[in-house]
Amino acid sequence: MKVLIVDDHATVRMGIRLVLQAAEDLEVIGEAADGRSAISMARALAPDVVLMDLRMPVLDGIEATKALHGSCSVVVLTTFDDDEYLFGALQAGAHGFLLKSAQPQAIIMAVRAAGRGESMLDPQVTSRVLARALAPEPAGALPDGLTTREREVLDGLAQGLSNPQLARRLGIGHSTVKTHVSQVLAKLGVSSRLQAARIAFAAGATSSPGRRDDPADPGRP
Repeated sequence: MKVLIVDDHATVRMGIRLVLQAAEDLEVIGEAADGRSAISMARALAPDVVLMDLRMPVLDGIEATKALHGSCSVVVLTTFDDDEYLFGALQAGAHGFLLKSAQPQAIIMAVRAAGRGESMLDPQVTSRVLARALAPEPAGALPDGLTTREREVLDGLAQGLSNPQLARRLGIGHSTVKTHVSQVLAKLGVSSRLQAARIAFAAGATSSPGRRDDPADPGRP
Protein backbone atom coordinates (compact mmCIF):
# COMPACT_ATOMS: atom_id res chain seq x y z
CA MET A 1 0.00 0.00 0.00
CA LYS A 2 1.52 3.31 -1.11
CA VAL A 3 1.46 6.27 1.30
CA LEU A 4 2.16 9.98 0.86
CA ILE A 5 3.04 11.97 4.00
CA VAL A 6 1.98 15.64 4.12
CA ASP A 7 3.16 17.90 6.96
CA ASP A 8 4.96 21.22 7.04
CA HIS A 9 7.37 20.05 9.77
CA ALA A 10 10.27 17.92 8.54
CA THR A 11 10.76 16.27 11.93
CA VAL A 12 7.11 15.18 12.01
CA ARG A 13 7.38 13.74 8.51
CA MET A 14 10.52 11.85 9.53
CA GLY A 15 8.77 10.40 12.58
CA ILE A 16 5.75 9.28 10.57
CA ARG A 17 8.00 7.71 7.94
CA LEU A 18 9.79 5.68 10.63
CA VAL A 19 6.44 4.51 12.00
CA LEU A 20 5.15 3.41 8.61
CA GLN A 21 8.40 1.72 7.62
CA ALA A 22 7.83 -0.71 10.49
CA ALA A 23 4.89 -2.19 8.53
CA GLU A 24 5.97 -4.44 5.66
CA ASP A 25 2.77 -3.83 3.70
CA LEU A 26 3.16 -0.02 3.69
CA GLU A 27 5.48 1.95 1.43
CA VAL A 28 6.15 5.68 1.83
CA ILE A 29 6.45 6.97 -1.73
CA GLY A 30 6.86 10.67 -0.99
CA GLU A 31 6.61 13.64 1.36
CA ALA A 32 5.06 17.07 0.89
CA ALA A 33 5.31 20.19 3.05
CA ASP A 34 2.08 21.93 1.98
CA GLY A 35 -1.28 21.20 0.43
CA ARG A 36 -0.44 22.38 -3.06
CA SER A 37 2.64 20.17 -3.23
CA ALA A 38 0.56 17.31 -1.84
CA ILE A 39 -1.92 17.60 -4.71
CA SER A 40 0.83 17.65 -7.33
CA MET A 41 2.67 14.70 -5.79
CA ALA A 42 -0.52 12.69 -5.35
CA ARG A 43 -1.42 13.15 -9.00
CA ALA A 44 2.08 12.14 -10.06
CA LEU A 45 2.66 9.23 -7.66
CA ALA A 46 -0.91 7.88 -7.23
CA PRO A 47 -0.74 6.95 -3.52
CA ASP A 48 -3.38 4.73 -1.99
CA VAL A 49 -3.47 6.81 1.20
CA VAL A 50 -2.40 10.35 2.09
CA LEU A 51 -1.60 11.18 5.72
CA MET A 52 -2.60 14.86 5.83
CA ASP A 53 -1.78 17.64 8.28
CA LEU A 54 -4.35 20.43 8.49
CA ARG A 55 -2.53 23.67 9.23
CA MET A 56 0.03 24.23 6.49
CA PRO A 57 1.30 27.14 4.40
CA VAL A 58 0.37 27.77 0.74
CA LEU A 59 -2.70 25.50 0.88
CA ASP A 60 -4.21 23.93 4.00
CA GLY A 61 -5.17 20.31 4.50
CA ILE A 62 -8.90 20.85 4.04
CA GLU A 63 -8.53 22.32 0.57
CA ALA A 64 -5.99 19.68 -0.37
CA THR A 65 -8.35 16.96 0.83
CA LYS A 66 -11.18 18.38 -1.29
CA ALA A 67 -8.92 18.33 -4.34
CA LEU A 68 -7.86 14.73 -3.72
CA HIS A 69 -11.31 13.37 -2.87
CA GLY A 70 -12.15 10.43 -5.08
CA SER A 71 -8.58 9.81 -6.23
CA CYS A 72 -7.13 8.46 -2.97
CA SER A 73 -8.00 8.06 0.70
CA VAL A 74 -7.02 10.81 3.13
CA VAL A 75 -6.40 10.37 6.85
CA VAL A 76 -5.94 13.58 8.82
CA LEU A 77 -3.17 13.57 11.43
CA THR A 78 -3.54 16.65 13.63
CA THR A 79 -3.16 18.18 17.06
CA PHE A 80 -6.98 18.66 17.13
CA ASP A 81 -6.88 22.16 18.57
CA ASP A 82 -9.79 23.38 16.41
CA ASP A 83 -12.97 21.31 16.19
CA GLU A 84 -14.47 23.20 13.28
CA TYR A 85 -11.30 22.80 11.25
CA LEU A 86 -11.47 19.05 11.72
CA PHE A 87 -15.14 18.83 10.85
CA GLY A 88 -14.30 20.71 7.67
CA ALA A 89 -11.75 18.03 6.83
CA LEU A 90 -14.34 15.27 7.26
CA GLN A 91 -16.81 17.16 5.09
CA ALA A 92 -14.06 17.57 2.50
CA GLY A 93 -13.87 13.78 2.22
CA ALA A 94 -11.27 12.64 4.75
CA HIS A 95 -11.67 8.99 5.70
CA GLY A 96 -10.85 9.80 9.31
CA PHE A 97 -8.43 11.54 11.59
CA LEU A 98 -6.01 10.86 14.41
CA LEU A 99 -4.25 12.95 17.00
CA LYS A 100 -0.53 13.35 16.48
CA SER A 101 -0.14 11.77 19.90
CA ALA A 102 -1.63 8.51 18.59
CA GLN A 103 0.32 5.31 19.14
CA PRO A 104 2.38 4.11 16.15
CA GLN A 105 0.20 1.02 15.74
CA ALA A 106 -2.93 3.19 15.59
CA ILE A 107 -1.43 5.22 12.74
CA ILE A 108 -0.57 2.03 10.85
CA MET A 109 -4.08 0.65 11.40
CA ALA A 110 -5.63 3.93 10.23
CA VAL A 111 -3.64 3.83 7.00
CA ARG A 112 -4.61 0.22 6.38
CA ALA A 113 -8.27 0.97 7.09
CA ALA A 114 -8.27 3.94 4.73
CA GLY A 115 -6.65 1.81 2.04
CA ARG A 116 -9.59 -0.59 2.36
CA GLY A 117 -12.04 2.29 2.04
CA GLU A 118 -12.92 2.26 5.74
CA SER A 119 -12.80 5.10 8.25
CA MET A 120 -11.02 5.57 11.56
CA LEU A 121 -11.45 8.12 14.32
CA ASP A 122 -9.11 8.55 17.25
CA PRO A 123 -10.88 7.01 20.27
CA GLN A 124 -10.00 10.07 22.37
CA VAL A 125 -12.13 12.33 20.18
CA THR A 126 -14.84 10.10 18.74
CA SER A 127 -17.60 11.06 21.18
CA ARG A 128 -16.61 14.73 20.96
CA VAL A 129 -16.83 14.71 17.19
CA LEU A 130 -20.10 12.79 17.09
CA ALA A 131 -21.71 14.99 19.74
CA ARG A 132 -20.90 18.23 17.93
CA ALA A 133 -20.82 17.20 14.28
CA LEU A 134 -23.70 14.77 14.09
CA ALA A 135 -26.35 15.91 16.53
CA PRO A 136 -27.40 19.36 15.31
CA GLU A 137 -29.55 18.20 12.40
CA PRO A 138 -33.31 18.71 12.06
CA ALA A 139 -35.20 15.76 13.44
CA GLY A 140 -36.34 13.21 10.90
CA ALA A 141 -37.48 9.64 10.53
CA LEU A 142 -35.49 6.65 9.30
CA PRO A 143 -36.64 4.87 6.13
CA ASP A 144 -39.31 2.24 6.73
CA GLY A 145 -37.28 -0.30 4.74
CA LEU A 146 -34.55 -0.73 7.35
CA THR A 147 -34.61 -4.19 8.91
CA THR A 148 -34.03 -4.77 12.62
CA ARG A 149 -30.48 -5.93 11.91
CA GLU A 150 -29.80 -2.88 9.76
CA ARG A 151 -31.01 -0.63 12.56
CA GLU A 152 -28.57 -2.37 14.90
CA VAL A 153 -25.77 -1.78 12.42
CA LEU A 154 -26.79 1.87 12.08
CA ASP A 155 -26.72 2.25 15.86
CA GLY A 156 -23.16 0.90 15.84
CA LEU A 157 -22.12 3.29 13.06
CA ALA A 158 -23.46 6.21 15.07
CA GLN A 159 -21.29 5.13 17.99
CA GLY A 160 -18.18 5.07 15.82
CA LEU A 161 -17.80 1.29 15.81
CA SER A 162 -15.56 -0.42 13.27
CA ASN A 163 -16.59 -3.44 11.22
CA PRO A 164 -14.71 -5.82 13.58
CA GLN A 165 -16.45 -4.23 16.58
CA LEU A 166 -19.84 -4.56 14.89
CA ALA A 167 -19.12 -8.20 14.09
CA ARG A 168 -18.30 -8.90 17.74
CA ARG A 169 -21.35 -7.05 19.03
CA LEU A 170 -23.81 -8.70 16.65
CA GLY A 171 -22.17 -12.13 16.54
CA ILE A 172 -21.85 -12.17 12.76
CA GLY A 173 -19.00 -12.42 10.25
CA HIS A 174 -17.01 -9.49 8.87
CA SER A 175 -18.29 -10.01 5.33
CA THR A 176 -21.86 -9.99 6.62
CA VAL A 177 -21.18 -6.73 8.45
CA LYS A 178 -19.85 -5.16 5.24
CA THR A 179 -22.99 -6.25 3.40
CA HIS A 180 -25.25 -4.76 6.07
CA VAL A 181 -23.29 -1.50 6.12
CA SER A 182 -23.58 -1.19 2.34
CA GLN A 183 -27.31 -1.85 2.52
CA VAL A 184 -27.78 0.74 5.27
CA LEU A 185 -25.91 3.40 3.29
CA ALA A 186 -27.93 2.60 0.17
CA LYS A 187 -31.28 2.77 1.97
CA LEU A 188 -30.34 6.06 3.62
CA GLY A 189 -29.13 7.45 0.31
CA VAL A 190 -25.68 8.39 1.62
CA SER A 191 -22.13 7.44 0.68
CA SER A 192 -20.29 7.51 4.03
CA ARG A 193 -20.60 6.05 7.51
CA LEU A 194 -20.45 9.53 9.05
CA GLN A 195 -23.43 10.67 6.99
CA ALA A 196 -25.36 7.60 8.12
CA ALA A 197 -24.45 8.36 11.74
CA ARG A 198 -25.67 11.91 11.30
CA ILE A 199 -29.06 10.69 10.13
CA ALA A 200 -29.27 8.24 13.04
CA PHE A 201 -28.60 11.02 15.54
CA ALA A 202 -31.14 13.32 13.89
CA ALA A 203 -33.77 10.57 14.10
CA GLY A 204 -32.92 9.79 17.73
CA ALA A 205 -32.26 6.19 16.72
CA THR A 206 -28.95 5.58 18.48
CA SER A 207 -27.43 4.87 21.86
CA SER A 208 -24.90 7.14 23.53
CA PRO A 209 -21.97 8.02 21.22
CA GLY A 210 -19.51 7.23 23.98
CA ARG A 211 -20.53 3.56 24.32
CA ARG A 212 -18.02 0.93 23.12
CA ASP A 213 -17.85 -2.83 23.32
CA ASP A 214 -14.08 -3.11 23.34
CA PRO A 215 -12.14 -0.26 24.99
CA ALA A 216 -8.89 -1.76 23.73
CA ASP A 217 -9.95 -1.41 20.13
CA PRO A 218 -8.62 1.84 18.57
CA GLY A 219 -12.11 2.84 17.54
CA ARG A 220 -12.31 2.47 13.80
CA PRO A 221 -15.76 3.39 12.45
